[in-house]
Amino acid sequence: MPVLATVATSGWVLGPRIRVRVSENGFPSFLPKEVERIRDPAARELAKRIERLPVKVSFTNSPIMSSCVKPSQKRGKEPIVLLHGFDSSCLEWRYTLPLLDDAGLETWAVDILGWGFSDLAIIINNVFHHESEMFPPSNVAAKREHLFQLWRLYIQRPMVLVGPSLGAAVAIDFAANHPEEVSKLVLIDASIYAEGTGTMTKLPRALAYAGVFVLKSIPLRFYANTLAFNKVSLGSALDWTNVGRLHCLLPWWEDTTVDFMVSGGYNVSSQIKQRLQKDLQNSVLHQIPECGHIPHVEKPKSVAESILEFLQGDHS
Repeated sequence: MPVLATVATSGWVLGPRIRVRVSENGFPSFLPKEVERIRDPAARELAKRIERLPVKVSFTNSPIMSSCVKPSQKRGKEPIVLLHGFDSSCLEWRYTLPLLDDAGLETWAVDILGWGFSDLAIIINNVFHHESEMFPPSNVAAKREHLFQLWRLYIQRPMVLVGPSLGAAVAIDFAANHPEEVSKLVLIDASIYAEGTGTMTKLPRALAYAGVFVLKSIPLRFYANTLAFNKVSLGSALDWTNVGRLHCLLPWWEDTTVDFMVSGGYNVSSQIKQRLQKDLQNSVLHQIPECGHIPHVEKPKSVAESILEFLQGDHS
């Protein structure tokens, strides 16, 4: 499996399966209303393309309405599937996805289970026959199965799986468990050697929820943006903060994030050594100079060019 690693230095729209209500500005109604405050034109346009597709998994009785951006059209080439980083969404790809679309690639941007804009409220009937609400698990196994079932239902061909930051760990875990479904891996400023969520697994739930409350706060998200990017203006940092925390405003975000934290998270270093060592030898490294941790936001043209060059190369 060839591997590319990059490192930084109100109407109704009818679809074949579901109906999606949209706002007057064209945003899907399931997005938090705060999407209207985002100024970034690319983020606004990509947000309008987000859909929810039903995905049946073994750990829920009903399908999960799963958020993603579908390709503008299906093409004969191998599909590109873009994941995102920790506690983020497909809006990370607001600048790079259009470039890949324009290059003629069948490009998906998929929200990882527990993050993004999927509908994670599951209505169940309890033993007293009253309806109650719960949320699906957001551990590694659940995220893997959800991605596999989405692939099986809608993509259906070996894919180029692109994972930035923690999304690289998601991609490696998936490829190690479903090697036939992944033709190539693209890892962007990969966070893959951390041993899961560490001591957070031992936190009392009350403390975990307190930490998650801080995680979605505007000051912390703004500060993270100043660290993640090499050069960003104050105005962009503020707007990108609103983009980056938009999914945190959904009602199940705290529960699913805590569930992931206490579950242990990703530890894929052993999978690299045991299952992917041979494949990683057949790899290409691209360096993107003067760039922060999220090059597909900060330098989208360089990322798109690196991916295209990798796909066009001979890695046999």
